Amino acid sequence: MSVSGPILIVEDDKDDQFITLEALRELGVSNQVLFFENGPQVIQYFSSTTEQAFLILCDVNLPLMNGIELRDYIDSSPELKKKAIPFVYFTTSGSAGMVNEAYKGSIQGYFQKPQNYGELKGRLSSIIEYWKSCLHPNTFR
Repeated sequence: MSVSGPILIVEDDKDDQFITLEALRELGVSNQVLFFENGPQVIQYFSSTTEQAFLILCDVNLPLMNGIELRDYIDSSPELKKKAIPFVYFTTSGSAGMVNEAYKGSIQGYFQKPQNYGELKGRLSSIIEYWKSCLHPNTFR
């Protein structure tokens, strides 16, 4: 994992994109932040770059391909799976059914977005700091 690589945020809501970017900037996160509105855009990105992403923050409810389908696609692709990019759900959906469905696949976390901006910043800070500190297969590449 390249801790300096881009953070990929898969989120179709423009307001959530704006708020998330503002929070990351206020936290001093220097990584490039790339936004995608659906799963196929992420797949297209991976097919057009060799850059190693730092982290994927993904909503569950997305058009064309939901977050669970995107994660399943990544897991089924040997090339993408080998990239070993942490995949974390960051979503407003917090139902037990959705959490259970998400954990049927290999994910590295499921976080419900808080409605309070300060709490949102705190949650993002925890996620980013954890993955910057965590040893990962890409740490040794």
